[in-house]
Amino acid sequence: MNKVVIVIIAVTFLLASAFTGNKQPVVDSTFCSIRNTSFKEEERISYTVYYTVVGLYINAGTAVFTTRLTQFNGKPVYHVVGTGLTHPSYDWIYRVRDRYESYIDTTTMQPLRFVRNVDEGGYKINQLYDFNKATNVVKTEKGEYAVPTCVQDVLSAIYYARNIDFGKYKVNDRIPFTMFLDYENFNLYIRYLGRETIKTKYGTFRTIKFKPLLVKGTIFEGGENMTVWVTDDANHIPVRIESPIVVGKVKVDMMSYANLRYPLRSLVGIR
Repeated sequence: MNKVVIVIIAVTFLLASAFTGNKQPVVDSTFCSIRNTSFKEEERISYTVYYTVVGLYINAGTAVFTTRLTQFNGKPVYHVVGTGLTHPSYDWIYRVRDRYESYIDTTTMQPLRFVRNVDEGGYKINQLYDFNKATNVVKTEKGEYAVPTCVQDVLSAIYYARNIDFGKYKVNDRIPFTMFLDYENFNLYIRYLGRETIKTKYGTFRTIKFKPLLVKGTIFEGGENMTVWVTDDANHIPVRIESPIVVGKVKVDMMSYANLRYPLRSLVGIR
């Protein structure tokens, strides 16, 4: 059960470390020029994380994402925080308290600082990345690393993805971007799969559907096995994520929201 709980919490960070790809940096002009049109400050979105096996759903944890407007090194930034934790009833098995932070330039939508504090069953990771956009270098606790001109961190990538104009793509098109994670650059993509109406634990939504490429490991199957659905409106909120694992499946559903930039017009009905 320990590894399952780790993966459940990891999946709540919506595509984060699930990607893999070419490790040579790449620059995409569309990626570099993206602007925020999907969210505003003080937004808050909460998720419930389920582990499913043989048709049974186990409510194993929660994740919360918040944004606020602040200053970083004299620049206006979105301070985005993502937290994930197991429910108290699971703490005796494997206690998880994870916190991710990103300071995103409001003009360029590029990260200026990334903070990762992970506590999983006593195993802790504490990382701090400072991105120097003038020199294309990221400073970390392990040293400095060259990065491409347009690069995301594990959390800012989520907010980048929410600002993709899916109307520009055809079904099965790949949408590339680059991310710096665990001291490496990764060329990533998501595959656009079109539009679909789905029922979640919260309600029925008109959605945009896509798949990221997954790292093959001890829990995740490799390839494009994770599926993500975001609202088919101007907010592009992720409302469901599903991925098979070695035993069973992980499912993440949006359960509450506040201070969205636009009305949630994709919501067809509440359960």
